[in-house]
Amino acid sequence: MPSNSSWKDGLLLKITNIISYFLFLGSNIYAVAGPKHYYVSGKETYITPASWAFLIWSLIHLLLLGTIIYQFFESGKRVIIDGISWRFPLLALLNAIYVNLWGAHHYITAFIFALFVSSAVTHIYYIVKKYHESQNTADELFVHLPFSLYHGWTTVLVVLTAFEAFGNDALTERAGIWTKVFVFLALFFLEATAATYAFSSPEGDLPASIAIAWSLWAIFVHQKHPAFIHWSALAFSILALVWVVKGAVGLWVKIRRERTGISLDEERSPLVGGA
Repeated sequence: MPSNSSWKDGLLLKITNIISYFLFLGSNIYAVAGPKHYYVSGKETYITPASWAFLIWSLIHLLLLGTIIYQFFESGKRVIIDGISWRFPLLALLNAIYVNLWGAHHYITAFIFALFVSSAVTHIYYIVKKYHESQNTADELFVHLPFSLYHGWTTVLVVLTAFEAFGNDALTERAGIWTKVFVFLALFFLEATAATYAFSSPEGDLPASIAIAWSLWAIFVHQKHPAFIHWSALAFSILALVWVVKGAVGLWVKIRRERTGISLDEERSPLVGGA
């Protein structure tokens, strides 16, 4: 039965998504380029990454711009409007609140909203991965890729904000034994999360692993002392890069399989089958 879908279907939500996108984007631009330059002048902790780590926002913004355009196409409407639905505006609102709280240096409240943002992204990520397998390149670029990056990045933000809310100020306080322990555990958690993404499916989740590996390298570059934190960050960065390579290999295998028309089940099936 042919589809009678029109670009006007779900128009209220489509318009809301556009407004939400610019609310979300605008709040982040202000945080980066505003008069106080919050990403540079925020609280310095012993897990603060180099400022270029936050450039990942730019990539997410660009991809989500494609998302709100893609929603006007039939295949995009199916996943963005019918699947994700009103969760995207909710995510944009929560993210805008979080960024502005963080920019105003209300770190404890920002940490609470970081958890809300992470929860909202996780819900969207689950829906996209579970119920909307990629059918074409546009699905990959404008649905799966941005929310995979977003999911990995918010995991990093939760950790960074937790240290800003409860950790020592690296400019005024020395790193004691417990600070070193908690930073080590945080780095281990991030690396383990990258590994989890890499093994989440046969091909893994490459974008989410990249988001975490990118952040770990930025932490290593920025944290020069104490040496324990510096070298711990390097070790976990290398491990995270291993999981990125694993994800890249898995993605290459998936692409090769799709081009040859061989399914995973066919590859695993025995040469001689029973009736």
